[in-house]
Amino acid sequence: MILFFSGCGNSKFVADELARLTNDRLVLIKPMEPAPSITLSPDEPLGVVCPVYSWAVPRVVSDYISRLKINVIPSYAYLACTCGDNVGRTPERFAKVLKAKGINLDAAFSFVMPETYINLKGFNLDSDESAARKIDAVRQRLPLVAQHIINRDCLIDVVRGKAPWLNSYVTNALFYSLLITDKKFHVSDRCISCGLCAKVCPLSNITMSGDFADPKASAKQGLRPVWHGNCTNCMACYHHCPSNAIHFGKATQGKGQYTFEKALTR
Repeated sequence: MILFFSGCGNSKFVADELARLTNDRLVLIKPMEPAPSITLSPDEPLGVVCPVYSWAVPRVVSDYISRLKINVIPSYAYLACTCGDNVGRTPERFAKVLKAKGINLDAAFSFVMPETYINLKGFNLDSDESAARKIDAVRQRLPLVAQHIINRDCLIDVVRGKAPWLNSYVTNALFYSLLITDKKFHVSDRCISCGLCAKVCPLSNITMSGDFADPKASAKQGLRPVWHGNCTNCMACYHHCPSNAIHFGKATQGKGQYTFEKALTR
């Protein structure tokens, strides 16, 4: 079984391909599920596919795994994570999450995919050419990783980057305490009230509202997205918006959008 979490499609692509290549089944991680549970066959492997947020598995994924009820201890468990450049000590941090449930992390793999996090100055999307190169490299890497999984190989095959411990423990803590928020999201007059942002939010953190001070303005402007404080900054709302009406403060202005599906059409 492969559990996966994805905001903009990179990790979904990797999960889909690994499931196809290993003939495994896919289960979407729903962080808001109150009591998640799965049933594994006695010799069935458990894979977790997700993005890396500030050199660690997203906290919503770690929390989900911590709450997850499993009928048996998997005989083989692995992590496959997508990142913009490197993962630091992500495998070691996630291994502790699994260990608390009596599960050993047997293998970890990283896949360098096109950037999606652009919420800070200097953080930009890849060019179309760079994104295409990254995706092509991942396509070539996937069969090798799938064979490792089929063979039940025990290895850590990831790109660490510079200062991996500092990034995964110190920078990550600062990232969550200072930067993970939805208070900076706002919507412009380009909003077409389609509700796609609410639909793609993996945390169900967005609702569409017409609660304006002026009822006439509400009727004229239609519904607008409202964020409710439970955000992991996956940027799915921003990148999926068909009219590019959603922004995160001023940081995302003029930076463009990316989803894996859109990248395939360029």
